[in-house]
Amino acid sequence: MYSKDGENYYILDAHIALWDARAENQRNIHGKQFIDCFYDYHRNLGPESETWPYEDFLYQGGERLMKDIFTDGYVDHAIFQPAALPAFYRNNFGQTEEAFALAQKHPDKLTYNHCWDPRFGEDGLKQLREDAKRFNLKGAKLYTAEWFGDSRGWKLDDKWSYRYLEAAQELGIKNIHIHKGPTIRPLDRDAFDVADVDKVATDFTELNFVIEHCGLPRLEDFCWIATQEPNVHAGLAVAMPFIHTRPRYFAQIIGELLYWLDENRIQFSSDYAIWTPKWLVEKFVDFEIPEDMTEYPALTTEVKKKILGLNAAAMYDIEVPAELQVADPPAKAETEAVAVA
Repeated sequence: MYSKDGENYYILDAHIALWDARAENQRNIHGKQFIDCFYDYHRNLGPESETWPYEDFLYQGGERLMKDIFTDGYVDHAIFQPAALPAFYRNNFGQTEEAFALAQKHPDKLTYNHCWDPRFGEDGLKQLREDAKRFNLKGAKLYTAEWFGDSRGWKLDDKWSYRYLEAAQELGIKNIHIHKGPTIRPLDRDAFDVADVDKVATDFTELNFVIEHCGLPRLEDFCWIATQEPNVHAGLAVAMPFIHTRPRYFAQIIGELLYWLDENRIQFSSDYAIWTPKWLVEKFVDFEIPEDMTEYPALTTEVKKKILGLNAAAMYDIEVPAELQVADPPAKAETEAVAVA
């Protein structure tokens, strides 16, 4: 919980990771390119006081994660959103066993989401069913730009992707988080395009689609999709640190999301371990949209409370103490059943 000026804020960090990008886990040069690009985001968008040594950035481990997020970072609950990237890393980038063990040890603090790649076909579908049971999955993180053999990405509306989304719907994996944001070297920019969100959101209204990084730099495209698809939500990972380096740009991002969506479909994320939540929470609570940007809705204390935790908590059925709720709390994400052709 974070407290400021007599107000208490429930904090749910909806996008964190526990990764291993050390040299011994890098399969090839692309593993180094990937983590170096992450590190450039880390040191260029965050405060100098929050910049880690490069070696620390390669691997954090569970003990540091717990300290950074919960002891120091004000967070009440956090959700793992892993990326596998087996083409770049020997034992994957996101560390499944270590992250899941932490979530099992701290179920009141951590939720583990897993990932899939529809290009694994029937074998992957079988694995998805096993993973859903083992991890008790409520959500998943999809990375449409991952490399797989000669393929350098896939689309949400591909035939096999629909098979996996149908399985997720059947298995009760309702919250589908998708990386649709800035490219990361060496991945291809167009593989992160948001256009395929529109079709799956229409065809799978039982599912919630949380578009991580809110489509940046395609914010306008994302907003035009999300405004007409009530099961599409915005994740603020990568958007948040602009509150430090480019506050007017951040005001534009948050203002556009509030204008086109509403305050109930925006989720705070630190994108740990690229950044830590402490300074992001502090800056967001203090942040005000500039007075001359009059076309945007007000970023009130109640709206901030929803974004910082109440929205994601409602989506994941996480209990929030009554004293940390707001007068008009976000409803659980509403979905409706439809047959998929």
